[in-house]
Amino acid sequence: MSVGTQQTTRPCPRCGAGIGGDERFTVWCAACDWNVDPAGPRKEPRRLERMRRELARRHGEKLHADVVSGGDLRARRDASALLALVIALAVHGLTAVVAAGGIWCLVHGWGGWLMLPGLLLSLLAWILRPRPAKLPDNAPVLYRADAPALFALIDEVAAAAGTRGVDAVVIDDLLNASVHTYGVRGRRMLMLGMPYWEILTPQQRVALLGHELGHYSNGDVRHHTVLGSAYASLITWAYCFAPDEDPDPADAALQLLSSLLLLGPYWLVTGVLLLLDRLTLRAAQRAEYLADRMSAHVGSTEAAVGLTDRMLVTDSAEGVLVREANRAALTGPSGYRGAEDRADELWERLTAHMASVPDSEYERQRRVAALRGHSVDATHPPTHLRRVGLLAGERLPAAVVVEADRADRIAAELAEVRRLVGRRIIRDGPSFEG
Repeated sequence: MSVGTQQTTRPCPRCGAGIGGDERFTVWCAACDWNVDPAGPRKEPRRLERMRRELARRHGEKLHADVVSGGDLRARRDASALLALVIALAVHGLTAVVAAGGIWCLVHGWGGWLMLPGLLLSLLAWILRPRPAKLPDNAPVLYRADAPALFALIDEVAAAAGTRGVDAVVIDDLLNASVHTYGVRGRRMLMLGMPYWEILTPQQRVALLGHELGHYSNGDVRHHTVLGSAYASLITWAYCFAPDEDPDPADAALQLLSSLLLLGPYWLVTGVLLLLDRLTLRAAQRAEYLADRMSAHVGSTEAAVGLTDRMLVTDSAEGVLVREANRAALTGPSGYRGAEDRADELWERLTAHMASVPDSEYERQRRVAALRGHSVDATHPPTHLRRVGLLAGERLPAAVVVEADRADRIAAELAEVRRLVGRRIIRDGPSFEG
């Protein structure tokens, strides 16, 4: 399916240099950066997230010097990691104290006024309890028998990365991918966004798998069960105590009083969370750079660099998904009834659009990333620095190569879930979390 370009040529209003480009994308001047970032930096919805991103940016810039100089980035256990583990255990200890307090109130105040605080404390302890992740129940899950060619590729990439493969692959509708452990036995799952998989070349998909599995082989501290569950508890505390940043004028007095009462606990929890970030962020970002190196080793430097470029234009891919969902909504019930037939067309439109993204748009996004400090989330190093780090090292060939027939077999195994996810996007619209 072809995508028509809409070329334009004009003088730059700032420096007068001739500028041109595809009007489907932002037209900008490479000579003076006029209109390179018309939208400006995106404001994070919560104060905590903004602080964590700023901390991640500063750490990423400091660590970048080690990356480009070829320094030793191997993960190491140090005093910071030990202190972070102590804090995580203290967080779980506080949860245990809350649970014990709730049980004591229920036992000693049965039938009296202590029942209410006992129930509240018990409920809070239940919400904050450390618990292993589980497989999602709202997304297709593939096991080895369902997709032998895909799992064979994952196993080959894992062997090249010096680790083992995964036990399950969860296919969702995000433009992202990640690895997690689930269950009490610590099994591994790969969360694979179908839109993300679709916009990558076969070799970029190998690089993606190498990056994700590299988190296991490189000892990423934030994949530690104790630390990960402590983060989840602290983020839940912060969410519960967070003051409303957009209060309703009708209840302004009540919301002001509520915010004042919650301000102390909120900043206490935020401080502990930021301390954990500071203690673990360098190790976590080191793990991201190591995972990028593994991505280049397994899929090739060229594919790994291409993967980081794709990260920069995911907003453009999201736009395609939104337009397709809106088109179905505007056609009414008949559009939703035809979702199954239009699912394959959705992916064709997406891949055709991404293939038509001009080099000038990639360059603009790289410059915007340098201005904004673009990163995948609040813990990743800036994407443009990750790209520079890959290019600074030795150009590596692919340790794992996907031939055309192998790619076809994997595509056939994913065909059904591809249609399922496509229908969901057309009916409900794409998801942007994660």
